[in-house]
Amino acid sequence: MYKKGSKKYKMNHPENSVGQAGTSPQTKNLTASLEENISLFKNIFKDDQTLVTREFQNKCVKEAKCCIVYISGMINTEVVNENIIQPVLRDNLSEDIDVKNLLEALMKKVIVSNNVKIETDINKMVSSIISGDTLFILEGYDKCLVIGSQGWEKRSIMEPESSKVVRGPREGFTESLMVNLSLIRRKIQNPDLKFKFREMGERTHTSTCICYVEGLAIEEVLTELEQRLNKIKIDGILDSGYIQELIKDAPYSPFETVGAFERPDVVASKLLEGRVALFVDGSPFVLTVPFLGVENFQASEDYYNNYIFANINRLIRGFTAVTSTTIPAIFLALVTYHQEMLPTPLLISISSSRQGVPFPTSLSLFIMLFIFDILREVGTRMPGPVGQAVNIVGTLVLGQAAVQAKLVSAPVIIVTALTGITTLINMNIIGSTIVFRTFYLLGASFLGIYGVLMCIIVMYLHMMSIRSFGIPYMMNSTRAKNHDGQDAWIRAPWWDMTLRPKIYSKDLTRQVSNKKNGKNK
Repeated sequence: MYKKGSKKYKMNHPENSVGQAGTSPQTKNLTASLEENISLFKNIFKDDQTLVTREFQNKCVKEAKCCIVYISGMINTEVVNENIIQPVLRDNLSEDIDVKNLLEALMKKVIVSNNVKIETDINKMVSSIISGDTLFILEGYDKCLVIGSQGWEKRSIMEPESSKVVRGPREGFTESLMVNLSLIRRKIQNPDLKFKFREMGERTHTSTCICYVEGLAIEEVLTELEQRLNKIKIDGILDSGYIQELIKDAPYSPFETVGAFERPDVVASKLLEGRVALFVDGSPFVLTVPFLGVENFQASEDYYNNYIFANINRLIRGFTAVTSTTIPAIFLALVTYHQEMLPTPLLISISSSRQGVPFPTSLSLFIMLFIFDILREVGTRMPGPVGQAVNIVGTLVLGQAAVQAKLVSAPVIIVTALTGITTLINMNIIGSTIVFRTFYLLGASFLGIYGVLMCIIVMYLHMMSIRSFGIPYMMNSTRAKNHDGQDAWIRAPWWDMTLRPKIYSKDLTRQVSNKKNGKNK
């Protein structure tokens, strides 16, 4: 059932290796001299004016001569002032501590923090400072305290712009890794929910986390994901999109074999089906594997609304995905090569609209679709109100002006508008839609309807051949055996979805049948 991905990784070759300058481990260690330790960190962070070293000493306990080291903007100043500096400087400090083991006494009896530990490794100290922790260095000790004090600004939790819903949770992931993990933990309050942390990026040292539900996720998928992550050698990871492209199966395919989602409820549902999620610090998009083709047409709202209405919406998404790629090609094939298939009144109307148009239909379609993609990209990148105005003005004015100037015919404008509307319904596959739409148009330009059919066959053969972490990409989309098709092109009622998809889950039981509970007594 399980087959490992066939992607060949070449990132470990010498010609592809990332330079290690600036990332070599520190060789020096702390000494018993406070001044030498302060100089050590100033040399490590040379020319970095955000590094702060604050020296202070208790007036009653002369041995309590210390210094805190942190990076400005990365810490919560209230935590540092109230939980570290003020307790150490208080007048009655000598009554509570033993100066013979002063560092440990300060950690256990004075410093107010639930995240404090003794550290001796200079590399871990540097990493802690960069992460937003505060170092507490004491005179006479060659070790220090690492105190949790992270407090940088972060975006609040809000509904994702890319996946709004009418009914359902309004929460969305943020750029904070720990906040995102807490959103998942709130939805799956079970000790079987596991988190595996790792750092990626030779220079950025970006924190990532593999998340899965023990007992549901298949070990082969988890192992394959870890192996692919281990083979990534890159200087920086700034978003989950870096990893998504590096670990995907069929790297030259326009279809994504790794899912990316911005909603906690969606990722939680994937985890409960046995998938594995990857969180990346600094990215609001969480990756899930394996990812199947039918997931492109599923929305979280399908599971919150009545299943009949949800099925209608899901079928609309599937229908528009087909029409957005085939409408221009079929129109071109009919008016160019197969005019006998059109009703005579319609053929006469199309022919009359083409009078005086200098360009052939194929070139007109390519030009108008290209202009529509430009307007779509402009509307996406510009501010909301301005982008909407550009879309409206561009669509109405340019389209009407092109018809009146006899640059293109009116049917071409209509076909372009229908194609654009159906393309925007499925934003998850907009990239592959544009690629195959162009592919179909080229086929229709040379061979008519036969060229379109040949291109469709090639596309489906390609989709049937690719896999996502060993799972066929088109799994569950071509069969409805037992429970495999209950949540593919349609969604079965909740009382009938008693089993999980068996291809990527160890435990098949989702729920005990509740069908009788809904019947009238």
